[in-house]
Order: sequence, then structure tokens, then C-alpha cells
Amino acid sequence: MEYSNITLSVSDRVATIRLNRPDALNALSPELLHEFSHATAAMAADQNVKALVVRGEGRGFCAGADLLYFDQVFDDLSLLPDYVRDLNNALFALEDLPVPTIALVHGYALAGGLELMMACDMAVVAEDARIGDQHANFGLIPGGGSTQRLPRRVGMPRAMELLATGRWLSGAEAVEWGLALRAPPAELLESELESLLAGLRTKSRTGLALMKSLARASQDVPLRDGVALEGATFTHLFATSPHPREGIQAFKEKRQPEF
Repeated sequence: MEYSNITLSVSDRVATIRLNRPDALNALSPELLHEFSHATAAMAADQNVKALVVRGEGRGFCAGADLLYFDQVFDDLSLLPDYVRDLNNALFALEDLPVPTIALVHGYALAGGLELMMACDMAVVAEDARIGDQHANFGLIPGGGSTQRLPRRVGMPRAMELLATGRWLSGAEAVEWGLALRAPPAELLESELESLLAGLRTKSRTGLALMKSLARASQDVPLRDGVALEGATFTHLFATSPHPREGIQAFKEKRQPEF
């Protein structure tokens, strides 16, 4: 399909979805969510892709849901469940994508933008970025998972502070809280991303997919069950993929494996 609210590109085994509504600070309209889900599904099927970057065009990453769209919702509340479903389907699809995902955040990541950032496996944020939930500032509550993902990521006290006060974090605070991986100065954001991607391009997509799936599962199962799942998956990988043999052979021959 043709995209007008996002752009999708693939280069050197890395896919990039760029939110492309800069005049609205990349607010998450229904049309954008539809295009985003389509692009995510396409990248899930592309076996050459080793990582996906999500970023925003213009002055910021994403300011959240398209509040102008909600003017229509007050006149027709039947629209609301569809929007919430589409938003959460897009975020779950990102979490389920069988490659590592990285949010590259500059400017603002607020409300739905924070939810989008948290749905990525990693986040590299500009030092001067502004990150927060802010639903409470407008008499709203989250609809895209902040009340569920935030406590899992930062613990209940910090999650409740961010949710209830609506305050914004700096990029450096987001790293301190465990919401982001790194917070370089804005002018070094691209080079920081590239240093991270360099460590992903040569990896086995099969291995990356399984590790991500197991790590995600760890949030929902007891430790012993998770370790048992990991062991079974480890055995299954040796039985079904040529990559373990290639990796071990490359180690013996002191060369880079070819995946």
C-alpha cells in the first residue's frame, strides 16, 4: 500500500518506520495506526531485516493520540473502541515483531508517544528530549498501555508519579529510570543509533527472534517455567536451524559467521 502518514525504508538490513505528520507532532491518527500496522507486518515477513527503528519527522518523536480526532468521538462514542483496538494492535505487533526494535526519540515522546516508545525493545533518546504520560493533565487516562507497561518497567512508585502528576522526564532521567538505553546530546543521536545497529546487522535473524520472544515471555511466566522454555527452545534451534552449526564453525575458523 502507499503510505502518507508514515514512511518505510530498508537499508543495510535495517528497516525504519518514520512517523510523518510533523505539523501535528506525529500524533497517532487512525490512518497513521493503520499504515503503521501494515508496515510492521511487512517487515515481520521480510527475512532480510535484522532490526527496526521507529522515529519521528520534524520537531519531535510523537505527541500522542490525535486529540483533534476525539472531537468526532464526543459526537459518536462508537468510534472510540475501534481507535483503542487499533492503537493497541499496533503496539502489540511491534512487541511481537521477530527482530529487535529501537525507538529513536528527539523532541517529545508524550502519552501515546511514550506508549509507542515503551513498545519498542530499546530506546535511544536525545539528552534534551521530553518524555511523559501527561493524560492526567487533561482529565484523561491512558488507553495504549501506560498503566500496565510503566509499573513493569520502572516500578509502582515511579510509575504512579509519572501517571498522576503528568510531569515530563528529560532524556537523562529516562535512562536513569530504565525507560531508555542511552541519552546522548541531540547532535550525536544518529551516531549513537548507528553504533547500536552495527551490533545487530550481522546476527542471525532466527536467533534474534527467539531471544526476543523468550525475553518478552519472561515478564509473564515464573522463573522456572521461563528457564524450561528457554532450554526447550535452545534444543529446538539446534534441530531446526543451520545457524548454530555455522556459528560454531565460524568460531573454529576465526571468521565472521554468515547468516
